[in-house]
Amino acid sequence: MSKSVAILQSNYIPWKGYFDLIRKVDSFIFYDDLQYTKNDWRNRNKIKTSTGARWLTIPCGSSWDRLINEVRVDNAPWQKKHFDMLKQHYAAAPYWKTYTPFLEEIYLGKNWEYLSDLNQTLIKRISKEYLGVTTEFENSERYQLTESKGARVLQLLERADATHYVSGPAAKSYLQEEEFVKRGITLEFMDYGGYPEYPQLHPPFEPAVSILDMLLNLGPATREYMQPLEKL
Repeated sequence: MSKSVAILQSNYIPWKGYFDLIRKVDSFIFYDDLQYTKNDWRNRNKIKTSTGARWLTIPCGSSWDRLINEVRVDNAPWQKKHFDMLKQHYAAAPYWKTYTPFLEEIYLGKNWEYLSDLNQTLIKRISKEYLGVTTEFENSERYQLTESKGARVLQLLERADATHYVSGPAAKSYLQEEEFVKRGITLEFMDYGGYPEYPQLHPPFEPAVSILDMLLNLGPATREYMQPLEKL
């Protein structure tokens, strides 16, 4: 029986490509038992504003000695700030009112303690509730991995019974296809090219922003501007 798998660290309100990777596979594994990297996509992403793209950043302290799933967010005030910024820049968007209850629940209804918990909740809910995703979500921690670096990914894939591995294109520089062939796993890289522009507030068009930009501008039509849903 075939099983396609993708493995990726959880990010904060990721862009559309992240969700297309999820939609393409049978199982998406959050890879959050890795070293946390500061000033990365783990705790920040961009939204579109009248003056261009702008970062929304979650304060997570300055310590390097943490795994992603160990990172605590600093305090609650950032949550209201992020909600207020979204409201300021998207209140005029066609679907702001549609998604306001969801955003209020996330940002105003709960004080998040762990970054990974927040990120995974956002990703899973957006996937299932708004993008029609049927992909299974897992966490790498459950597999109790013992290898390191590249061998760790292979061990995770084997323990997850993967027959196909879909990776982001950046991994082409270090993944060795022959190692996957030895294990009977087909390796495929995502292609994030060819995305069409969509109606967006504050031209000119900016593609590299959070999925929230698409949802608030397009609503249910978001899926029409993503890649065709074809699982392996």
